[in-house]
Amino acid sequence: MVLSPIYDPKIMAILGIFIAVHVSLVNVPFTNIDLFHKEWRNADMISHFLGGLTLWLMVAKILHSYGFSPRRVLVYSIVVFYILAVGWEVAEKLTEGEISFITETLENKVRDLIMDSFGMIFGIILIKRRKITSFQLS
Repeated sequence: MVLSPIYDPKIMAILGIFIAVHVSLVNVPFTNIDLFHKEWRNADMISHFLGGLTLWLMVAKILHSYGFSPRRVLVYSIVVFYILAVGWEVAEKLTEGEISFITETLENKVRDLIMDSFGMIFGIILIKRRKITSFQLS
């Protein structure tokens, strides 16, 4: 049940796109350019959108596999999503001193959470419009 997203080809395709984009922004292929942290500080917006989409789809799929009603899947997945998203941003802030070139303002953290949220909302829309048919929120 916890591994159910791994067996969903559409969720894994979205995860693959997220990983490819994220890795390409951190280290642009065939160069030594780091768009994510150095060259273009706003590159992380794309990654947070895709990360929010991927995270929400995986959490919702896991909750769905436990047999929760569609309404409970939606409510619980949003709560779990924000616990994980805010927790990630707090953990990043606490470890900033370990990596000298990664420092983000509170404004940037809020923007990251907003982009994560847009990704989650896009995921909800995809499920509602039946673009990902492995589970539905009716």
